Amino acid sequence: MTMTGNGDAVVIGASIAGLLAARALRGTYRRVTVLERDDLPDGAAPRRGVPQGRHLHALLAGGARVLDELLPGFTAELIAAGAATGDPQVDDTYYLDGHRLAPAPSGLTAIGATRPLLDHLIRRRVAALSDVDIRTGVAALAPLTSGGAVTGVRTDAGDLPAALVVDAAGAGSRALRWLTDLGFAEPRTERLQADVVYVTRQYRSTPEQFDGRHGALVVPFPGMPRGAAVMRQEGNRWGITLFGLVGEDPPTDTEGMLMFAKSLPVPDVADLLAEVEPLGDAVKMRYPASVRRRFEKQSRHPEGFLVTGDALCGFNPTYGQGMSVAAMEAKLLRELVPAGTAGLPARFYRGAAKIIDGAWMLAAGGDLRFPEVEGARGTADRVLSRYLDRYRIAASVDPVLGRTFIEVAHMLAPATAMVAPGHVVRVLRGARRARSRRPVG
Repeated sequence: MTMTGNGDAVVIGASIAGLLAARALRGTYRRVTVLERDDLPDGAAPRRGVPQGRHLHALLAGGARVLDELLPGFTAELIAAGAATGDPQVDDTYYLDGHRLAPAPSGLTAIGATRPLLDHLIRRRVAALSDVDIRTGVAALAPLTSGGAVTGVRTDAGDLPAALVVDAAGAGSRALRWLTDLGFAEPRTERLQADVVYVTRQYRSTPEQFDGRHGALVVPFPGMPRGAAVMRQEGNRWGITLFGLVGEDPPTDTEGMLMFAKSLPVPDVADLLAEVEPLGDAVKMRYPASVRRRFEKQSRHPEGFLVTGDALCGFNPTYGQGMSVAAMEAKLLRELVPAGTAGLPARFYRGAAKIIDGAWMLAAGGDLRFPEVEGARGTADRVLSRYLDRYRIAASVDPVLGRTFIEVAHMLAPATAMVAPGHVVRVLRGARRARSRRPVG
């Protein structure tokens, strides 16, 4: 049953977070308007407002499931458009601290697609909704307010009244300035400065290359702050990303990329780079820090206004969590809005914090392994870090541990699943079994 007696809603930003928020709000609000300052492409093409769009994007299994709830049949549509699929524990190869995750059928599905294709298909589905209007070339300038509540948006095309305004403008969000202008305190901000630099290039792919595998992930670790990701994508393409942390800076030329790949602890990526045909130039992007804004800790929020997506929490892109977290936040929003706008920001931020906690814990645990990354490291953190060091080794010989790692990485299970009592025993046994094995392969 739809309820449309709550007035109109406005979403700032036609990002994935913004489009999915619009989908979540439709049916509860009379009309949902998405404001996008940039022009949007008609098809699956990169756009200026998404500079990371030419780089690899992981649609985690947990995020894919939520997308299918919000947009029924979406993953089938993605696959029909050419996205590659495979079992992440069989068709993908994970290297943790140089150890290959033990392969075994997981029953899960990983999907490989470019960001422009994902954007295009989501945008097309949302634009087809009769009560959603996507307006391009319109910039949000300031909130309209009354009595401390947000009642709409002032744009460069005029005022737009609304019962709810959702800021999904990502890095371009002005939410913090707007809040302080309205007399609200800025939320506490947490930063993890890993100084990630990544370089991506696309190549022509054939089925037999890479031993027929779907992709690979070589995860950096202390002493080796370099990594790589490989993914089959639509259009018979490989997407290959090389990345470095804490001062490592991958080159963009063909020979330099190959030499960087050869410096990794496993040969897979370099071997593939040596045989594939480039389809264009490499692109580089820098991501200095993951930033989390703790809105849920605030005692006061303006009614009628909330922040979602990267404007709420931006993740180290090497973990591939951003799109899936945005989808889960949209699902949460859909569950909360039927109860009304009153108190909605506080309810949303509390729920979003629970979604973010698991992803942030995983990312922080990875980044804080590097002594160059600033952050609190208590006794409990050090004990957990030593345990996870053993877990990564044990997962190279125990596929049950491997599956749990993949479930956590794909946001299908909480990070605490890796410290379940039965797993602790398996880690101790597996680490002993793996001690005599070479650390590579």
